[in-house]
Amino acid sequence: MKNSLPKFSRAIVLASTLLAFGHAQAGHHEGDKKMAKESHKMMKQDIVDTAVAAGSFNTLAAALTEAGLIDTLKGDGPFTVFAPTDDAFAKIPADQLKAIMADKELLTSILTYHVVSGKVMASDVVKLSSATTLQGSDVTVNTDDGVMINNAKVIKTDIKTSNGVIHVIDTVLVP
Repeated sequence: MKNSLPKFSRAIVLASTLLAFGHAQAGHHEGDKKMAKESHKMMKQDIVDTAVAAGSFNTLAAALTEAGLIDTLKGDGPFTVFAPTDDAFAKIPADQLKAIMADKELLTSILTYHVVSGKVMASDVVKLSSATTLQGSDVTVNTDDGVMINNAKVIKTDIKTSNGVIHVIDTVLVP
């Protein structure tokens, strides 16, 4: 009986340790599940909703609305969007931007020049020298000093959405 008590005590300590470890691991997995759920929730947002939620693409959202392209970029895709920020649009003189926004055909041409069919991640972009846009013309890709799309610097990459990917650029592309 003397020897069975220490074995029994060791068994209790071992069982307690395993239970505590299992509980800690369950908590860790719950955290992983929560993070995966939040990530999945973000992935449920399409290109338009993701851009609007970011808060730095208000001019782009207004332009997409004016051009009637919201439904297109909420579609199945996949699309790759080189999204100019509000600061990028601010580089265009106000009267010129107003004229562009008023000319639906020109606006549509400019906006579709920012979109490539398919999901092109940053790791893919750096392997390209050009890409054909939905507008029909090609954009030039240069990776000599960071990533440039024509004369626009890519300032943030791989914002994943439910129907594609957004790469943020600092200048509005003009076909």
